[in-house]
Amino acid sequence: MKVAIPDMISNSYFPALAAAELGCFRREGIEVEAELIFPVDRCYQALRDGKVEFVAGAAHGALAAFPEWQGVKLLGALAQGMYWFLVMRADLGIARGDLAALRGRRIGAAPWVEMGLRRLIAAAGLDLRRDDIKIGPVPGAVGTTVNFGLTAAQALENREIDGFWANGMGTEIAVSRGVGTIVLDVRRGDGPKGCFDYTIGVLATTERLVEEQPDTAAAAVRALVAAQTMLKADVSRAAEAAAKRFPPRETGLIAGIVERDLPYYDATIRPQSISAINDFARWLSLLDDEVPYERIVATQFSNLWQRQ
Repeated sequence: MKVAIPDMISNSYFPALAAAELGCFRREGIEVEAELIFPVDRCYQALRDGKVEFVAGAAHGALAAFPEWQGVKLLGALAQGMYWFLVMRADLGIARGDLAALRGRRIGAAPWVEMGLRRLIAAAGLDLRRDDIKIGPVPGAVGTTVNFGLTAAQALENREIDGFWANGMGTEIAVSRGVGTIVLDVRRGDGPKGCFDYTIGVLATTERLVEEQPDTAAAAVRALVAAQTMLKADVSRAAEAAAKRFPPRETGLIAGIVERDLPYYDATIRPQSISAINDFARWLSLLDDEVPYERIVATQFSNLWQRQ
């Protein structure tokens, strides 16, 4: 079996990668390999088309392949909250939280990931066209095997963009090199009211797999929770999980990045989170109706979200 991940060298979906690399899936009786497929809409298309059995990605991305949430099920949260950072070139001198300073700037963001930034900007009272804020692809981020955060950090250093909206790994590299500064860290309180819940990282599968192979779905949830628990107990194991998939520099950084995320490691998917994601999706014209929580989330496995 395979789990598609849209950004591999990253903290964003790391619990799923750790579950594969540290043997958590295997101990639950299933063999699952992580595969990089960029961007997230292609992950969900691969799930729909039967090329992978699971996706570890942004929840709202499922609507790219499963309109109105038909045919997809969310098994558990990888971590709580929207997890991307807005990083701008250090030489611009933009203060933390100063979205007004984005006027006239070029910001790189991945497809579907950029939707969170667009909503943030609108909620802050800015208008992309009026305020000449350009959100677009990052130079070099092409193909299905792109590690977006690394590419974005390099593009920022090359001054090909003024900023990026991406994961914690790209952020760490840009900040530690002195080329970028954090303007927004949504998980830790930055941004307009409600933005924490625009989307969430999830482990997802098809409704068909849940119905036909409930034991496999349950095993996947237990593996996710086991990986979260293992990293909370010993965050140094993050480097072990990354060793075969990350370059040396990023392997050395991942434990510190994951350690900051540990307070958000909770597999629970709450009804209020789904309601907020639905609101976000309707604002983006990705969703027409308020789809009930029980139709989106595989609630039969909710008892597995906490370590037994």
